[in-house]
Amino acid sequence: MFQVDFVESNIIITEPYFNFSSIQESMNEILFEEYQFQAALRVNPGALSAHRYFHDNPSELCCIIVDTGYSFTHIVPYCRSKKKQEGIIRINVGGKLLTNHLKEIISYRQLHVMDETHVINQVKEDVCYVAADFYKDMEVAKLKGEDNSLMVDYVLPDFSTIKKGFVKPREEMEFSGKPTAGEQILRLTNERFAVPEILFQPSDIGIQEMGIPEAIVHSINNLPEEMQPHFFKNIVLTGGNSLLPGFKGRVYSEVRKLTPTDYDVSVILPEK
Repeated sequence: MFQVDFVESNIIITEPYFNFSSIQESMNEILFEEYQFQAALRVNPGALSAHRYFHDNPSELCCIIVDTGYSFTHIVPYCRSKKKQEGIIRINVGGKLLTNHLKEIISYRQLHVMDETHVINQVKEDVCYVAADFYKDMEVAKLKGEDNSLMVDYVLPDFSTIKKGFVKPREEMEFSGKPTAGEQILRLTNERFAVPEILFQPSDIGIQEMGIPEAIVHSINNLPEEMQPHFFKNIVLTGGNSLLPGFKGRVYSEVRKLTPTDYDVSVILPEK
């Protein structure tokens, strides 16, 4: 499948922070005994992002990696390419939780989709965004019909004529409530921004943990005071959730509110 001779190859493989030694040993057995790689490097995902950032910005000595992925969100500070253990924070919120919550909302309000994880994950990626002002957008979402600029119709795939779901052009939306024949449509309004809001307010669904901006500030405050300004101006976002429209701007605005006014704040979302 890979068209690669493992015996003649080296591998870099990511592992969780604070991985158990028993899991590391089992991984070594698989890599060296089953696949017979020449050499293997186990590394935390954030270390790769930090390495790239320091390579592209050689004058910077510190950065804090915000890795918001499928299962968790990790906040990890790095100084001279070495992670600072005292600043590592994990939030038990990731893309999987957002997708599952969106499935529950849609199943309760419109259509049973609890078994359609792949489809709803695509819905999330296509229509969800992070609100700059949650309460302002919530007021817009309460409006009816064409006055509601946030309302979208999402055409679900039938895997026959429609292979992949898509957002219906607004000029083709039926505000009279009569759906187009042959199409299965989800009408989404506040779901679009209420679901990603969990990244910033996990308590909205009963998870008693900090949101991402608060965790960033808490992580930096755990570090020596003289180093803190360098981390605030080098906040690096990575992971699938960071691609949500509005995510970068919201992180910046929330962190800025929680940061001393004499500190510069900069949030970076690498292009690749």
